[in-house]
Amino acid sequence: MGRLRHQLNTNSMAKETSDRTTIDLFATEKRRGRPRSNPLPRDQQLKINKRNQIQRDRANGLKRIELKVSQDLYDALNEQAMASNISRSQLIESILQKLVSN
Repeated sequence: MGRLRHQLNTNSMAKETSDRTTIDLFATEKRRGRPRSNPLPRDQQLKINKRNQIQRDRANGLKRIELKVSQDLYDALNEQAMASNISRSQLIESILQKLVSN
């Protein structure tokens, strides 16, 4: 009898509406997919992440350069970078360094 009473007491937890942790445990509606881990919309998250990345690069003394290339050149750079086990950015930087030093 004591065991049953203990089991009833542990199963009937009180729902505290102000508790932000347990309120999800007692949610009546089921939502599909992964729960949101960030209150901001995805487009704002991407903007913030990109801004933070640019600030990190700037703090490390890096400058940003954008260029447009043909699909063939893009594929060749990707293949060579993968074969060298470096990023495409590192490959382009090394090519430019060689050209500037000559």
